[in-house]
Amino acid sequence: MTDLQEKRFNRIFNIFILAGMITVTLIVNVVKMQVPGADILKLLIVTLGAVMGVFNCVLSANGLIWNFLFGLVNVSICAYTNLDSGNMGQFLLHLLYFLPMQFVGIWQWRKRGAGKQEDGTSAAPKARRLTPKQWILVGTSVVAGIAAVYGLLYYIDVARGAEIEQGKILLDSIVMVLNIVGQVLLSLAFADSWYIWVLVNIFSIALWINRTVAAGSGGYAPVMVVKYSFFFINSLNGLRIWLKLGKKEASGR
Repeated sequence: MTDLQEKRFNRIFNIFILAGMITVTLIVNVVKMQVPGADILKLLIVTLGAVMGVFNCVLSANGLIWNFLFGLVNVSICAYTNLDSGNMGQFLLHLLYFLPMQFVGIWQWRKRGAGKQEDGTSAAPKARRLTPKQWILVGTSVVAGIAAVYGLLYYIDVARGAEIEQGKILLDSIVMVLNIVGQVLLSLAFADSWYIWVLVNIFSIALWINRTVAAGSGGYAPVMVVKYSFFFINSLNGLRIWLKLGKKEASGR
């Protein structure tokens, strides 16, 4: 594929992802606004966060440093909505981890050459690749993290007297830990982070399918399946782009 063909493909692909996700998000929220007693302001804020999240994902897949600015808005709104909903664990995760990691990402990507160039174009960062030893460390951390989070969530459900759904708890633990690891690797400009994001989206789809078929699940769950299906497609393109960036960096070009 020539550079011109590559640019044309990415332009069409990005429009497809952005248009599809924004359309789904807007339709869901317009429907919700028709419900009597709906908090319109809160729905608008959540919609803004969702749209910012879509731009964040697409720009990061294309190696554009501006993704972290959209990420700041998205993470801040996610922290607010989780606090408002009483999800203190997710609130603290977004506030104390995902929010500062956006600044780490900007700092690290700029150190690796990302940003606006003299000719006015935006350059992607010089992508790193994980060594075999680093992969072992990442794999060990993921397994240990999933076990720890699973134990914590299981204990919380027992303490709350909630029905124990081991499949849901396991999927929730996997998604949470992979998100944390993926954000670290992406912020440090590792091309291999996109292997993690592919897994994040696969397990997120499985998690929300689980919620869709669960007894008493709400109507929002199928929309989340659609959302993460778009994110999965985007992550495959991100993996393709970043592997090329890593190969380019390894060859010294």
